[in-house]
Amino acid sequence: KKDIEKGLYFDSSIPQGYGVGSSGALVAAIYDKYASDKITVLENLTREKLLKLKTIFSRMESFFHGKSSGLDPLNSYLSLPILINSKDNIEPTGIPSQSFDGKGAVFLIDSGIVGETAPMVTLFMESLKDQGFRTMLKSKFIKYTDNCVDDFLHGDIKSLFLNTKKLSKVVLSHFKPMIPEQFHQVWQKGIDTNDYYLKLCGSGGGGYILGFTQDIDKAKESLKDYKLEIVYQF
Repeated sequence: KKDIEKGLYFDSSIPQGYGVGSSGALVAAIYDKYASDKITVLENLTREKLLKLKTIFSRMESFFHGKSSGLDPLNSYLSLPILINSKDNIEPTGIPSQSFDGKGAVFLIDSGIVGETAPMVTLFMESLKDQGFRTMLKSKFIKYTDNCVDDFLHGDIKSLFLNTKKLSKVVLSHFKPMIPEQFHQVWQKGIDTNDYYLKLCGSGGGGYILGFTQDIDKAKESLKDYKLEIVYQF
């Protein structure tokens, strides 16, 4: 409080309400500056230390969203990709190197809408009370997500796009309230044409939408009304 009164502020390039971890970055910065007995990124990060950090960050970030896994702040704090094997098995990982002349790409679309995380989390928690939704989550959503992660880490591009398409279909069918209405048709168009497949960032409701394409020129043409920001090429 004293520091804020002296003019402390947080300078970030991450837009708020865009599903790309703005609150996570703030939580990581507060921990970095004020934590006593701080776990630093320079020490040997054992699984126990990673889980301890995740627990602390989860409790801190829950202030924003009502419920948080703590993974966004952990990712921000470590500046490393994190592989989540299970609730108590997480590890830093590497991702395949980019190919800047490759046609395949992962990109972001700016929806132009600021999303609120807390209502979307509440909506998701309410949906979980339904047995059918829980079954779909396990048998389809989690399964396809895990497959996508495995394919990406192993560089299996053909399989990655098969699984990304399945995941995109499941999200459009079962998470429609989290997708901004003007993107429902755009989402379906990607599935129908195979020019690109879309996925929610964070809790959805606005912000960025993540896209995967095997041909970035086709995707740009198909999505010419939107500004695409390429984040990874292969």
